[in-house]
Amino acid sequence: MKKIYLSLALLAVCAGATAQQKSASAQALNYNANLKAIGTSEEKTKRIDSLLQSFIDQKKASSLVGFVAKGGNVVYNKAFGYKDVENQVPASIDDYYILFSQTKAVTTVAFMTLVEKGLVSVDDPVSKYFPEISDKVATAIKEDGTFETRPVKTPMTFAHLMSHSSGISAGLVGKARRAEMEKRNAAATSGAAPTAGPGQRTGGAGTAKYLRDDMIVLAKYPLGFDPGSEWSYHISTNMLAYMVELISGKSLREYVKSTVLDPLGMTETDWYYVPSKLNRFVKAYSDIDGKLVPQSNKFSEATISTVQSYAEGAIGLNGPIGDYAKFCQMLLNKGEFNGKRILKPETIELMTKVNRLPAENSGGKGFQFGLGFELYNAEKKPVPEVSNTAFAWGGLYGTDYIIDPENNMIVLFYLNMPKHEPMYKPFLSKAYQLFK
Repeated sequence: MKKIYLSLALLAVCAGATAQQKSASAQALNYNANLKAIGTSEEKTKRIDSLLQSFIDQKKASSLVGFVAKGGNVVYNKAFGYKDVENQVPASIDDYYILFSQTKAVTTVAFMTLVEKGLVSVDDPVSKYFPEISDKVATAIKEDGTFETRPVKTPMTFAHLMSHSSGISAGLVGKARRAEMEKRNAAATSGAAPTAGPGQRTGGAGTAKYLRDDMIVLAKYPLGFDPGSEWSYHISTNMLAYMVELISGKSLREYVKSTVLDPLGMTETDWYYVPSKLNRFVKAYSDIDGKLVPQSNKFSEATISTVQSYAEGAIGLNGPIGDYAKFCQMLLNKGEFNGKRILKPETIELMTKVNRLPAENSGGKGFQFGLGFELYNAEKKPVPEVSNTAFAWGGLYGTDYIIDPENNMIVLFYLNMPKHEPMYKPFLSKAYQLFK
């Protein structure tokens, strides 16, 4: 009888251990997954092959990479086309892509580590740490170019920065600043002013050595609307990045690398590289009238510099798709990957479950945004198969990613094309159909 009880106890322990293993978050991406065991097949992956190859054959894309993982098991990871069309250099999964706004989520996660350390709260007013930030809203532009203003109804908080509802460089102010930037860029092109400094920069020009130089100037402008009352994309994450520097006492690059990139093993993702890394970048092309036309590679070239002091929080990171997949898997795992806890589960919930925008906003009907990510719901999804728990974003040249907790999936799709036809959504549908 004792033997029976012991056997039953042993079975219970084994069953519990097995269940624990199944529920445990993947701490590494498994590139040798058994497709059948995961619930898909090679036949289904070939349907994605056909779709992506058709984009190359039809000259819609110069190169692209697709990545799908379910529960940490990599189901799809393939590159198509040429990283250098003229020289017929084949694309590979290890190529570097310019990530542009995929930088924003990384900056936001870095900031939230400061929140978890108790150094700041998402609802703190930004002026508590940066008194120079404007507390006025522009109501009109005077003939001399200055603004008529009124006091803000609500102080700007860090939540406003992370949800792009801060009012910084929005409305009338945004228009005025863009006009100034166009004049500056035209002068730079004509040789009448200095050219762009090192690093990728919003607006493509500027000689500021540090991000703080740009943010101190930006803070002198009034806001375009009351914080929290509207959505105006982009520049808020640069101000958030400067706040990371002020609060942490470290440069953005140093803090992000030490708290996010290095712990996750994202060793090839960075703002700057040594000269030998330039050939890792995919060259830029645009689809113009059905033809692939070479574009400027100034953004990849800007990463090669001996002066590496300037780093933005809104754009600037680059790297291969597999590196950013680690970041996405960490988010899917509710804050942990590679045996390293980056954020607590409740922090991930705070970032990805709470819509921070008013019901009507410039993002369009049903558009929602949390802290650093677009949130999907019944009203607005990229494709019907995406669950209401999913959150996502992407980059200007055609990089996209999605994290879908309900389906236990991450999906990434990379292009390097300023102008291109929509290709992400058809790929995303095929990615979900892998498990139908």
